[in-house]
Formats: sequence, C-alpha cells, structure tokens
Amino acid sequence: MSIVWNPWHGCEKYSAGCLNCYVYRRDESIGKDASIVYKTKSFDLPIRKDKKGEYKIKPYTEVFAVMTSDFFNEKADLWRSEIWDMIKTRSDVEFIIITKRIVRFKDCIPSDWGKNGYPNVSIVCTIENQDTADTRLPIFMNLPIKHKSIAVSPLLERIDLSKYLDETIKRVVVAGESGNNARICNYEWVLDIKNQCNNIGIPFHFQQTGARFIKDGKLYRIKRMYQHSQARKARINT
Repeated sequence: MSIVWNPWHGCEKYSAGCLNCYVYRRDESIGKDASIVYKTKSFDLPIRKDKKGEYKIKPYTEVFAVMTSDFFNEKADLWRSEIWDMIKTRSDVEFIIITKRIVRFKDCIPSDWGKNGYPNVSIVCTIENQDTADTRLPIFMNLPIKHKSIAVSPLLERIDLSKYLDETIKRVVVAGESGNNARICNYEWVLDIKNQCNNIGIPFHFQQTGARFIKDGKLYRIKRMYQHSQARKARINT
C-alpha cells in the first residue's frame, strides 16, 4: 500500500523542471499562491492513532513524503527535525523522499543519521536535463544513503547517465511533463536511458509519457488520464 503525506505545502521554483509545476497549476486554479510554504493539517499523520490506539498508517506502508513541496526546502528548516523524529519512530513504514535540492542534504539530516541513514528511508534525486544530472548526481553518488533512486522527471532532453549509474542506484524512473504547456518528451530519449540502465542491470520504470510525446517522429498529444497507461503499454519496464 502507498500513500502521500504532505506535512507542508508550497515551494519556490528551483530549476528548469519546475517551469510547469503541477502544484503551481493546481493552486492557481483555486486562487492560491503555490510559492507560499506552510505547515498542513497532516503534519503529524505518521504518528496519529485510531480509537484502538493503533497507528492510522499501517506497518509496511510506502509513504511518499512532501509531494507538494520539497523535503529540503529552506523554508521548512524549522519543522524538519520533527519530521525526522516521526520517521524514526515509524521504523515499520518506508518513507520515500523525492528532491531536487539534494545539494542541501548534508545540512538537513539528523545527528544520528549515521553512515547509511535510516533504513526505512529512500532518497530519490530528481533531474530533468544534462545540466542537472551533471550538477546533482555527483553529489548524490557520494552521500550516506542506504536506498538511492533517480527520477528523470520531467525528461526534457537526451541525457547521458552512464557515469552515474552503479550498484548503489536501486531504480531509475522516467516521466514526461504534464499540463497544457508541457514540453516535448521523445521516446528515443526514454529508450536511451532504459538501455543505459540495462547495460549495468539497474531496474528501469517508464512512469508517464507526458502531454506532448514524440514516437517514431510523430507528435502525440496525450490527455492526463492516459499518460500513465500509455507508458505502461510500451512494456519497457524492468
């Protein structure tokens, strides 16, 4: 079972991949400013209990943390220590943290993180083009993290990841960009990354096509509801 937990909401745009951020699109549709970062009512969700005194989030649940912001956002620095305490308390739950701000990682971990970090935490470093790959991944490769994955999302150009892929990377996920103003995702770029993963035996997952998808030289405009299913139909996940 997987759930999303957003202890805070809102984020400043950080790099090229943020241009058409889905959080901004959604907040703008209801008149909200997505750049304002604030604690949510779900802040303490992992440690909430029901009337029986049992945790509402059951053991072995996958919890995707901070999906409408960034876990390492500077404006959440005052709250993060409480989050780490909850993550440590819920050692029976797997927390998945996806971030563009991997450069802040060492400044934001708890004092007892240790050589490999908490065993129930996976860190996913997000990149979107060759520049972000070459900037973030050298840092990511050398961090003390037990479970590491890479998310190429949104994929904006052909990317060479080969020198950053080794046995420490558990999985690579690729996704095109959604939204009316989405930039093109080319299937050849997706297959290129898949082949790089295959060369050294790293699991690969094509998550979504994006709204503007090129295959065999033809541009397809794909509605949001079909972007995941069309990616699955490619049958290239390993």
